[in-house]
Amino acid sequence: MSRDRSVWLRRFHPAAGADGAEDPACELVCFPHAGGSAAYWRRLALELGPAVDVSAVQYPGRLDRLGEAPVEDLHRLADLVVEALGARGDRPLALLGHSMGASVAYEVAVRLARLPGGEPRLLAVSSRRAPSAPGKGHGDWPRNDAELIARVRKLGETESALLDDPEMLDVILPALRGDYRALASYEPTPGRPLGCPVVALTGDRDPDVPVDDVRGWRDCTSGEFHVHVFEGGHFFLTDHASEVAGLMRGLLTAPAG
Repeated sequence: MSRDRSVWLRRFHPAAGADGAEDPACELVCFPHAGGSAAYWRRLALELGPAVDVSAVQYPGRLDRLGEAPVEDLHRLADLVVEALGARGDRPLALLGHSMGASVAYEVAVRLARLPGGEPRLLAVSSRRAPSAPGKGHGDWPRNDAELIARVRKLGETESALLDDPEMLDVILPALRGDYRALASYEPTPGRPLGCPVVALTGDRDPDVPVDDVRGWRDCTSGEFHVHVFEGGHFFLTDHASEVAGLMRGLLTAPAG
């Protein structure tokens, strides 16, 4: 599988310094939810640019990577993203992940923290239980396509019209199946492996992620920790993109420390 950065990352605004754009002080790498694509982060990227250079991860098995098989192991997926990110210059890196993407971002942060000077400036996690929160049992994960579709409808991950279209389902389901298999087998890296600040975002009516389970992210870092609770469900970001962009802009454009 390719380790080329251009294969894995998408931008929705001019690159740093291009076409007169100011040179941002930080790069923010965003990780989408199960079944999601880099396009999920387009609005946030446009709101943050050019002050923050936003890149969104494109997982295999969707949109322009539709011909590739999904990666059904979140640890393997994190390894591949770290390899694609490659060596960095002086500009700091921050990570933001939503739902499944929060777990991938966390595992990427853990791997970067093991490299000399590699730890990200910030890890932001959205709509995801903390690694220390009680996990789902085997019977809690979808056992067939009908249960998977019902779960996706419940969380609002995909428009109902797409789920009702048999041709679109043929396109969507392989990535969803692969991502949920990865989630079902995922065991988070334990302990407190990070020293960077961690910010947890969540909706107050998320049917899948209780606010108390989000607060447990404080156990992952020896650095600062904050929780921001928004009105809404699992996909509160859709209605609060501007507020989240403002929060991230404040965190990432302020002087480090």
